[in-house]
Amino acid sequence: QVQLVESGGGLVQAGGSLRLSCAASGVTFNTYAMGWFRQAPGKEREFVAAISWGGSFTYYADSVKGRFTISRDNTKNTVYLQMGSLKPEDTAVYYCAAVPRGRCSDYGCYSVWTSYDYWGQGTQVTVSS
Repeated sequence: QVQLVESGGGLVQAGGSLRLSCAASGVTFNTYAMGWFRQAPGKEREFVAAISWGGSFTYYADSVKGRFTISRDNTKNTVYLQMGSLKPEDTAVYYCAAVPRGRCSDYGCYSVWTSYDYWGQGTQVTVSS
């Protein structure tokens, strides 16, 4: 049974930082690329970042490029999202997701939520102004 469990969300002031973690179990972690998405109230799910199975390739939405960094530790079955220079518009529930290695090879695929097979339950990030 595949489980993805996010943690690290919370309330932070604008300009601050947070690091989200997503721990995977029930899956051979290094056979999956990983992504982060977010969803704000009343809005559609939005791609944030993705990382290839080995960590060599990363992809970012324009809205977070230069502020967020995605990374992974395959020895810990964990993917991270380091978020900096946070803005109130970053407020959302953040989800991690897993896509099988080989299914995606470009931004167009990684940025589409339907590419992903498994999802976590989400963690709330609230940025106050």
